[in-house]
Amino acid sequence: QVQLVESGGGLVQAGGSLRLSCAGPVSSFSSYTKGWYRQAPGKQRELVARITSGGTTNYAESVKGRFAISRDNAKNTVYLQMNSLKPEDTAVYYCAVELFSGTAWGQGTQVTVSS
Repeated sequence: QVQLVESGGGLVQAGGSLRLSCAGPVSSFSSYTKGWYRQAPGKQRELVARITSGGTTNYAESVKGRFAISRDNAKNTVYLQMNSLKPEDTAVYYCAVELFSGTAWGQGTQVTVSS
């Protein structure tokens, strides 16, 4: 079972920035679509951003223009740069790699944005 490890979460004031990272020992990492999801208390997990193997990205409407997903295939790492953070961005953020055999998830990292 693939283990993904997120890092970079924390507490930040509204308007601030954070960069999340997610790495894991995934062979042929570049072949898969990767994404970031988040789950706020009492809410369902939602997609934040995805990047395909070809580099095509898509974002939730609520984060467009503020967040950017990228990846470094040589490092088996996917990133989420989060700028202009808002209190409503507070959630546990999870990375995901859509393997051919199913989706691998990280354990989550807490992001808290104070007003």
